[in-house]
Amino acid sequence: MKPTYDWLIVGAGLYGAVFAHEMSKQGKHCLVLDRRCHVGGNAYTHKQAGITVHTYGAHIFHTDDPNIWDYINQFASFNHYINAPIANYQGEIYNLPFNMNTFNKLWGVKTPAQAQAMIAKQSAQITHPPRNLEEQAISLVGHDIYHKLIKGYTEKQWNRPCTELPAFIIKRLPVRFTYDNNYFNDRYQGIPIGGYTPIIEKMLANSDVQLGVDYLANKERYTGSYRNLLYTGMIDEYYAYTHGQLDYRSLRFETEALPMPNYQGNAVVNYTGAEPYTRIIEHKHFEFGDQPTTVISREYPTDWRVGLEPYYPLNNDENQARYERYAQLASQDPCVIFGGRLGSYRYYDMHQVIAMALIAAREQS
Repeated sequence: MKPTYDWLIVGAGLYGAVFAHEMSKQGKHCLVLDRRCHVGGNAYTHKQAGITVHTYGAHIFHTDDPNIWDYINQFASFNHYINAPIANYQGEIYNLPFNMNTFNKLWGVKTPAQAQAMIAKQSAQITHPPRNLEEQAISLVGHDIYHKLIKGYTEKQWNRPCTELPAFIIKRLPVRFTYDNNYFNDRYQGIPIGGYTPIIEKMLANSDVQLGVDYLANKERYTGSYRNLLYTGMIDEYYAYTHGQLDYRSLRFETEALPMPNYQGNAVVNYTGAEPYTRIIEHKHFEFGDQPTTVISREYPTDWRVGLEPYYPLNNDENQARYERYAQLASQDPCVIFGGRLGSYRYYDMHQVIAMALIAAREQS
């Protein structure tokens, strides 16, 4: 039987959608499957009370690559939103990323030289290359900021002491000696007006899409119907956990509409104290909304287990070694490629996902 499709693409998130769009441009026929009942993956947005809600947490598009910016702008118009989160530590409010506003609030310093001197004094105890996240953070910003704004948030996020987390997780921590609250350094930044779902729908317009389908549970149904497979789910699950389960962190969201025009005055507020959630998102501020009501989401990190959505790979040495064994299995299967966060077992931002999907598509042309 001649295959109906050139590509079966498992996962209707950003990676799968970009790849499908590029394959369609090459005249390839694609079938896209997703376990969820909607397209978009974790970037999916929906409307609630007239507000665009980031269903699976805040997604702020940013890139320094003009080609990626031009690419995504084919599918949507972007507003001028700038990511400037704040941190709430036991009711005290601090600007993020760490900058002169943070240092002034914390220590009363007014000049970069004063802030640098304070950090140098507080980080002097780290005299060796940082061996874990705690030592890395203290070496970068001193112990005051570490204990107030990093430790609690990070340990909630990963459910591990900072002394047991690898240093590289926080090596690229933004630290600025200017009064600049823009979290990202990238040239381009914004939120697509109307959300991310319309972008994905446009990317998939020339593909066949089936939702609510678990490919691994229905492999036999699709056998012989495609020539090649792109898999964007968990690579360890694809191989039936042959080398054991990779570790992930999951998230749980509590979303509610509130009868007020403005709940917290900012789109993203991190909670760095003892609260069980890591942050609260107020979605209307992503699009500068003036609706009479608002929608917020509390974000709770949880341990991942089979049946939950995996969000963040836990890239320690043990997991990386296990992933390499799966990657070796994948290299022996020329008709299957793996992509995205779960297929590559790496944390990627959206612009990186697009770049990798474009590279993969070019390699298949």
